[in-house]
Amino acid sequence: MPFGFYIIMAAQFFSALADNALLIVAISVLREMHAPSAYEPLLKTFFTVSYVVLAAFVGAFADSMAKGRVMFISNGIKIAGCAMMYWNVHPLLAYAVVGLGAAAYSPAKYGILTEYLPHRLLVVANGWIEGLTVGAIILGVVLGGTLIEPEIARALLEFDFPFIDTGVDTTHEMALCFVAGSYFLAALFNLYVPDTGVDHRALHKNPWYLLREFGHCLTLLWRDRLGQVSLAVTTLFWGAGATLQFIVIKWAESSLHLDLSKSSMLQGVVAIGVALGAAGAARMVTLRKSVRVIPLGIAMGIIVLVMNFVHYLWLAVPLLVLIGALSGFFVVPMNALLQHRGHILMGAGHSIAVQNFNENLSILAMTGLYFLMIRANVSIPLVITLFGMFVSATMWLVKGRHEANQELRDDVSQLDDQAR
Repeated sequence: MPFGFYIIMAAQFFSALADNALLIVAISVLREMHAPSAYEPLLKTFFTVSYVVLAAFVGAFADSMAKGRVMFISNGIKIAGCAMMYWNVHPLLAYAVVGLGAAAYSPAKYGILTEYLPHRLLVVANGWIEGLTVGAIILGVVLGGTLIEPEIARALLEFDFPFIDTGVDTTHEMALCFVAGSYFLAALFNLYVPDTGVDHRALHKNPWYLLREFGHCLTLLWRDRLGQVSLAVTTLFWGAGATLQFIVIKWAESSLHLDLSKSSMLQGVVAIGVALGAAGAARMVTLRKSVRVIPLGIAMGIIVLVMNFVHYLWLAVPLLVLIGALSGFFVVPMNALLQHRGHILMGAGHSIAVQNFNENLSILAMTGLYFLMIRANVSIPLVITLFGMFVSATMWLVKGRHEANQELRDDVSQLDDQAR
């Protein structure tokens, strides 16, 4: 890999680290406010809404200038969201501003891969990026859980700079300073992200034009036989993954009797599995063979059901690692295939914006449904059962769609041969 790829990875690591630490801190702030428990999944909803509402614009924005500059601006917006939470703006609103920065960041983060690297390296690059992102998730949730741990927070708050009054007096203020520092490090690396030399399209000033262009790109990708399958898989994966974050916390509290600080670290256990699966996919799966991993999604949904029968931590850890490994192994090739098809059909930034629109619409729908179930006091075992069955059934339908596409392509090829 060229050196610039490692700069991109470093920037992504610190930005993702802060995103995930901030989620745990925001949950803790909501609990200190005695907000209803159903507000917790709404954090993800408020974070995600910008991906959907601004999808038509962030792709064009990412293609209008150097990707490193887009990433730098986006991290600045995330720091502003952190500052809002520090100054006691409601966590849902502050986290929505961070989500705005993330929505602008994502098309640049993934789009630069297709501009900077040849397509034969995309699966490997995605394996590295996903593995590193998962590492950031692990460390992020551990960092967030550690910073709100009473003894550690007390020790950090007792530390003072000589002759300087920092004004940091509470656990959450101290935790938010650490998170903002991570975003700042990411922004520094953004300054050194290489310029790929790709021509940038001037950002069109007519919003209706951008909406029509986005609608055309959306239709184009869903009509492409490989694009629709990979888009369906990644859309389901990210919606399910976001919901699983909150399910794991609730499940750990009810079945394993862990507090927020410790149950949040089980998210990191899932992330370890995703990293292992992503690394395995990068080594074993080529772009040409990427669709062969779809059955693993069906298996993952079935294995999730086992969570209902686990009540000991020593059993929970390997189970969550296995769930993460299966998801990592099947999503990395699908992500690479989707990026490749999108880059060919419409350009990197627009392609990632379409992907983000679908994936985050799925996150909104699934976390919103989870919010309604928690508000209706549906038991966690029933939530897990419905979740696992939905994932398996949906992946089975996607598998059937791909097989039907393959049969249609074979029939067309036979007709062409006969015509000749």
